[in-house]
Amino acid sequence: MQMERTIPAEKKVKKGLWRTLVDQKYLLFMSVPFAILVFIFSYIPIWGWTMAFQKYRPSRSFFEQEWVGFDNFVKMFQDPNFYLALKNTLGMSILGLLIGFTMPIIFALMLNELRNGMFKRFVQTVSYLPHFVSWVVVSGLVYKMLSTDDGPVNQLIAMFGYEKVQFMAKSEYFWLIVVLADLWKELGWNTIIYLSAITAIDHSLYEAAKVDGANRWQLMRHVTLPGISSVIIILLVLSIGHLIAIGYEKQMLLGNPLVSDASQVLDLYALKYGIGQNNFSFGTAIAVVNSVVGVLLLFTANGFFKKRTGESVI
Repeated sequence: MQMERTIPAEKKVKKGLWRTLVDQKYLLFMSVPFAILVFIFSYIPIWGWTMAFQKYRPSRSFFEQEWVGFDNFVKMFQDPNFYLALKNTLGMSILGLLIGFTMPIIFALMLNELRNGMFKRFVQTVSYLPHFVSWVVVSGLVYKMLSTDDGPVNQLIAMFGYEKVQFMAKSEYFWLIVVLADLWKELGWNTIIYLSAITAIDHSLYEAAKVDGANRWQLMRHVTLPGISSVIIILLVLSIGHLIAIGYEKQMLLGNPLVSDASQVLDLYALKYGIGQNNFSFGTAIAVVNSVVGVLLLFTANGFFKKRTGESVI
């Protein structure tokens, strides 16, 4: 009786990996330019983090810089303005996550229920056009809409007998104004990926649910939402990872000295106290903290959802 030759599992894995690389060689070659771009613009600049541990002077070479250790970080954590900026950043980010993340899902579900194809395409086109409008223009529109002179919002308030509100001069309204302006600008654009995920759902599932007597609401709840749940989880994890990386354009353009206590975010804080005062090391330290916290949030959110749902980004 001839004995069968057994192949070690390690060799099988190596053979399978090599076979996969050979079969997908063209895809790998196509991805090389993008990998090079990511390496150049995302990984090489990490070398600049060394500035956070120096008293950086542009006129000196790298080896002539004065190393100060964690002094910039100590200075940052002792500054009350840092905690004010952190509070504003987290406040606007969480509010934006609650509103700006859920509304595109709801809007995509509503668009999917439209039966008139021409009207559906018209609404979708109109909704994502603001994405291509710069924040300079959007901020001007927001100021005009909320103006106490001839702004439509205050005119509507006066029509019902109430006093006009100076929205842009009160800190308690600033977070909501920024989040709603961002929602108007990005709602249609963020909806596209959910509509794409909906089109990938097997139509036989809808037919089977209709046979069982499901109405449109039940189809949406038990077929459409579960069908795009993996996409929702992945985008939610990525959004949590970018929770404190909200930029500064919106806050800088919509802010003014009257609402400075609500408009200053971490990126504006770095711009003002880092680049604005030629303290590049301090600004770099703020950027390092932003990146480290973002990575921790990403891994934490990914680990939580991987444990609960089995979906993972990393």
